[in-house]
Formats: sequence, structure tokens, C-alpha cells
Amino acid sequence: MENRPQLVIIVGSVREGRFGAAVASWVAEQVGPHGVFDAEVVDLAEFDVPLALPAVSPKLAGDDYPRPAGMAALTSALARADAFVVVTPEYNHSYPASLKAAIDWHFTQWAAKPVAFVSYGGAAGGRHAVLHLENVLTELHAVTIRDGLAFPNCFTAWQDGRPLDPQSPVYARTVLDLLAWWAVTLRSAREAVPYPG
Repeated sequence: MENRPQLVIIVGSVREGRFGAAVASWVAEQVGPHGVFDAEVVDLAEFDVPLALPAVSPKLAGDDYPRPAGMAALTSALARADAFVVVTPEYNHSYPASLKAAIDWHFTQWAAKPVAFVSYGGAAGGRHAVLHLENVLTELHAVTIRDGLAFPNCFTAWQDGRPLDPQSPVYARTVLDLLAWWAVTLRSAREAVPYPG
């Protein structure tokens, strides 16, 4: 496929010993055989993402939003993305502060783009975190994908960087199929008519 859509896989946790990097790496492995996306993994632990925000909204400031220099590569990756996979754990029935900060520092970078979720954790598999993220990203005019991947009890359900469930790649392909449809459709729409939001 010419001009393949760009998929950004976000590692949402910056906690010491986090499991998210392994999950994101596995997701990236699934993208190659799927054959639609060019993918890159964006690890929030590699960027300066302060919790304190400027007074002005990133929606109103646009390109003039005063982000730290250490966030430039993150902002660039989000801007060039046609679609996202957010890899998140569940901390106290929600998602990490690092992920919320990265989301809040941006606005137009999310708008009119599809987002799928891959979550992990204990018995709930990170599903509470995903419910909260769906609400937040909808406010930023992103399009959240109904189907996602959840990995309950991840520390016993994975081995050598891969889930033990042999159906996991099949589920991943379903998510990527849906994400690809939305990515291509929304990119065409953004190119035809500037998004009004």
C-alpha cells in the first residue's frame, strides 16, 4: 500500500519495572504481518512531560502552545500519526498520570484520529483504565475503537514477552482491521475538508 497510514503505539506507563514496554513491543510485532500500517513505538518514559500546564488551552493556542523542548519529539510523533494504540495499565481503577499529562499537553494531534486500546493488569485486565480513557479522548475529538485487547493477570498470562493465549494474535488482527478502516477513512476526510473541531 502506497502512503501507508502511520500508527503510533504509546507506552503509557513510566513506572519502574512496568510491563507496558513488553506489551507495546508485542503489539508492534503484530503490525508487520497485518500489512497496513507503518508503526512506531512511543515510550512516554523517554520524554519530559510535566504535570503543570500553561494557562492557555492547547486547542486555542494551536502551534504556538508553549511546550517544553523535551516534548518536541513526542508532539511530532502524535502530529504525524494517523492512528494510535494506547497501551495502558490500570492503577487504582484508572490509567497513569503520565498518560493523562501527555494527553493534556496536546489537542489537535488527537482530533479526528482513531484510538485503540491495549490494556493489562490484574483481574480486570485494565478495563477500568480504558473506560476512563475513552471518555477523555472523546472530549479531544478522537474516535475511540470499540474493540480492544485486555490482558488480565498479565504476570502469569505472559511468557517470554508474549501472551500465552494462542488466540491473542487473532484478536490483535481484528483490532488492527478496525483501526485501519478508521485511519484510512479519517485521513481521507481530513485531507478533503479541514476538521472543524
